[in-house]
Formats: sequence, C-alpha cells, structure tokens
Amino acid sequence: MTPLRLVLAALLCAAPFSATHAESPGEYVPETDPLVVRKLDQWQDWKFGFMMHWGPYSQWGVVESWSICSEDVEWCERPEGEAYVDYVKRYERLPETFNPVKFDPELWAQIAKDAGTKYVVFTTKHHDGFNMYDTRQSDYRITAPNVPFHANPRADITREVFDAFRAEGFGIGAYFSKPDWHNDDYWSPRWATPNRHNNYDTRKHPDMWKRFVDFTHAQIGELTSQYGPVDILWLDGGWVRPTDTLDNIAEGNAGVPWPQDIDMPGLAAMARKHQPGLIVVDRAVGGRYENYRTPEQKIPDQPLPYPWETCMTLGDSWSYTPNDNYKSARSVVQMLVDVIAKGGNYLLNVGPDANGELPPVAVQRLQEIGAWMKVNGEAVYASRSIAPYRDGKFRYTRLKDGTVHAFYLPDADETRLPATLRIPGPAPAAGAEVKLLGSDAPLAWRREGDATVVEVPASLRKQTANAYAWVFRLPGAAPAH
Repeated sequence: MTPLRLVLAALLCAAPFSATHAESPGEYVPETDPLVVRKLDQWQDWKFGFMMHWGPYSQWGVVESWSICSEDVEWCERPEGEAYVDYVKRYERLPETFNPVKFDPELWAQIAKDAGTKYVVFTTKHHDGFNMYDTRQSDYRITAPNVPFHANPRADITREVFDAFRAEGFGIGAYFSKPDWHNDDYWSPRWATPNRHNNYDTRKHPDMWKRFVDFTHAQIGELTSQYGPVDILWLDGGWVRPTDTLDNIAEGNAGVPWPQDIDMPGLAAMARKHQPGLIVVDRAVGGRYENYRTPEQKIPDQPLPYPWETCMTLGDSWSYTPNDNYKSARSVVQMLVDVIAKGGNYLLNVGPDANGELPPVAVQRLQEIGAWMKVNGEAVYASRSIAPYRDGKFRYTRLKDGTVHAFYLPDADETRLPATLRIPGPAPAAGAEVKLLGSDAPLAWRREGDATVVEVPASLRKQTANAYAWVFRLPGAAPAH
C-alpha cells in the first residue's frame, strides 16, 4: 500500500494493495449459496477486523512488494543511483536474512482481541510472491532451507497465526495475491517486466498461462484444505481478471490487451469444497466472486446497497515502516462508527516489524481503542444500519431486538457531553429506559417533534469526559427482526 500522502492519488489511479479503484465495476451480484449467505451475515455481525501486512520486506521498512514493480509512480520508487535489476536482485535475497525470532502469534491475537476486533485477515502471499506459509508449489517460502526462520518450530507462520487467532474466537481471513511476480509463468525471465501485469501475451503462450493458473489453484487448495477452518478468501490484484482490456488499472498504463483469466468459477468451487460457505472476495473485479466490496483507505459518503468493508491502515503504510505516523484512537473510533452506521465493516491494518513484533505505538493505540470498545461494543457488534444513518454529530445503528444506538461524535475540542441533548431520528418505545453506555442510570427524556431530548446529569458528564464518542441506548426505536 501507499503512504497516507499518496492516498488521493491511489484512489484515483490504482494504488498498490488493490491496484484498482475502491469501487468495483458493474452491479453487485448477490450470493445465492445459503451457506455463503449465512457466513456473510455472520461476518457483518463481526463489524471490526484486524489486518496484517508482513513479509521479508519489513526488514527494509519499505512498501510491500511494489518497489520491484517497474512503473513510474511514487509507491514503486527505489533508491537513487541503483539500477532496477540490481535492486530486484537485492530485494529477492531478503528472505535469506528474515528471522523474526520475536514472532508471538498468541500475543498478536490477544492484542487484537483486547482492541475489540473479531476477525483477522493475514497476508499469506503478497505480489512479490514470497509465501508466508509452507507451500509445496514454490521454494520462495518462509520454510525454505535458505530462510533462517525455517528451523524455528513456528516457521509455518500462516498456520501459527490462524491457529492463535482461531483459539481466541476470531474469524479467519486469508489474503492472497493473484499476481505472483516471482513466478516465471507470470513474470517470465524471457521478457522485460514493464508494469504490474504478466509480461507476455496469454493468447500467444496459453501453455505458460495454464501453468500459472494451475499453480494458483494448487496454492489456494493448500490454504483451504491444510490450514483449518477459513472464513474469508481475500484475493488481491484486481488486474488479474478475464476482461480483454484493463483501462485505468495503472496510472499511465491502459493495462494489457490480453486476458489474465485464472478461472474464478473453478477456483471458488474448489475452495468451497474444502471450506463450505467460504466468503470469496475477488477485490475490485466485480461479479459473483466478489461477495463483499472493499473501499480502500476511505469511507463512502453514503450507505452502500451491498456488503462492504473499509480497509484502512492504522499508520500511513500497510507494511512496517520506522517511525510511522499512527492515527489517534479517537480518529479510528469515529471512523469505525461512521462505517458501521452506513452498514459496513472496518478492517484496520498494522504491519509487524522485522522481528515479528507489533510496533509499541500501534499497540498503545489498539489498547486505547479497546478501552472504548469494552464500554460501547454492544452498539457495534451484530448491528445494522438504520435511517437516518447520520445527522450532524450523530450516527445510528440498530440491533435485531429493535434497540437503536445513537452515537454522538464530539468535535476535537469537545470534552464533555452537553447537559441537554437533542437526538434526531428514531423514537424510543414509550416508557423505555434511555441510558448512556457505561452507566446504569436511566436518563430523563422526552420526545419533542422528531427528536429525543435527553437530560445528562453533571455527574455523568464529568464521569464520561474525554470519550472518543458517546453512545445512547434507545430501546424499541426500530422494529425487532
């Protein structure tokens, strides 16, 4: 992914990580498999997810994978004075020094759980083709003999991550890059690699492309059959798709005139044979294999009419960079609230460092977020959107029992709730007890026109000072589902 300063450019011209617009082409195609529909409903209940971009590139603190891509865009920059070919050779040797001896997946899972997240998406393989699991399809993997960490009993990193998070009750998501820049049947050594796409015409060399498709299916087969229950297959690299043109996929490039069809019907069927009900997210491609959509580094202005997830970095970068600029807990909480009020999920990314540790500042932010979630999580989990979604400083969610929660998002200099608060929108049931989450004391309230007027005692205003957001429970304000 890109630093924050490049986000606007990324959204307009195919940022790394998705390398596509945040929105996908065409109409959303609803899933009909009842097992997948049920899993999607469960995923929407989770609301808040944890993502990690991690690989040998963390040793350099550079953007994951993209510096070996020969495109003239900022996120593909390399050091001045070094030839592209020389740089790629150095990059490809990074696994030979990758030895994250402080890797502790149980600690990661505990930190993520304490932050209030409910599912994890882990990078099993990014575009550079390095596998963070014990694949049998490639020697470019964490368990290869030339990787120092291969002798560690926890060398199969993906297995360890999945097992540790699963033990804490997390949903499990496998990030997997469809393009593989290390594979000779994607970037063939016979030709130059001018951009992110495969570097030969798949119509002229169908044998090479078939080998790559078979390789991809074999790797997905390993992940879905050998690594325990998996809930989400999160496929990145949206330029790998069967269309004949790829306009606007890369800045300054019209893509390539040949298809990059990896047989998604066959891949999804195979993966779901191993994992019935598996959510497949073929990012930014559209069609029936993008079960939910993934706006990147931004929050849509309005609710979307299909399942969706904002994926966003806690810092500026997706992968570890020294002295990254981390968002405040207040900012993250308010973005989470805005997302769920519009019916989405929020997937928050942190990049572990080369030793296998989550950066201390990131951990501190996660702890602060978790403290807010412990008080207010009931308004987040298993919630759905309800009109008016947002009104001024307010955001709204509903639960299946008809309870509506109204979130009050304070301004930066606003440390206490007003003594009298007018909450527009859904009316609590007559005689209901309106409460501020974190307090058992019923609040005096009345209905005036289209607003619920709540009186907040001075003692409660003082007790709840400096909250990132305040949440009011309005029982019976929506029909029960």
